[in-house]
Amino acid sequence: MPWRLMTTQDLDQVKGLADRIHLAHPEDMEVLAERQRIYPDGCYVLSERNALIGYALTHPWRYGEPPPLNSRLGVMPNPATTYYVHDVALLPEGRGKGYAVQAGELLARHARAAGFSNMSLVAVNKSQEFWERLGFRVTRVPGLDAKLLSYGTDAVMMVRDLDPSGG
Repeated sequence: MPWRLMTTQDLDQVKGLADRIHLAHPEDMEVLAERQRIYPDGCYVLSERNALIGYALTHPWRYGEPPPLNSRLGVMPNPATTYYVHDVALLPEGRGKGYAVQAGELLARHARAAGFSNMSLVAVNKSQEFWERLGFRVTRVPGLDAKLLSYGTDAVMMVRDLDPSGG
């Protein structure tokens, strides 16, 4: 599989990818580096022909409380009640090849192994349908509407329940 764990040496390239992919949602290098530092087991890069073309940032978090965009986390919550998918991003040349589905299943396996019963995310940029194909469903969390607007007008909170048996 072309996905591998992200290293600190990848961060400059990941920042370059993020800047190219997420024009409407820029994130500072410090935010990306902190995610990789405090939960390296949830940070991946996608390589094709020795070039990075995508990344995934994920970590344990509190269900129904997605972190604000471009903000540091500080520390992992204890207890964490969801495995949060902060971002799965691919350059156009990486799309349509099954890489995003691979990432989704890789992340689900990791979340199950870490003992989580669910994964959550905020779907943006018309990605809701993609995440639904991976088993996520839209969920309403009281009081979250204003925060979701900061992610964009099409942003929705989504959750995927995880079967501990891997099914």
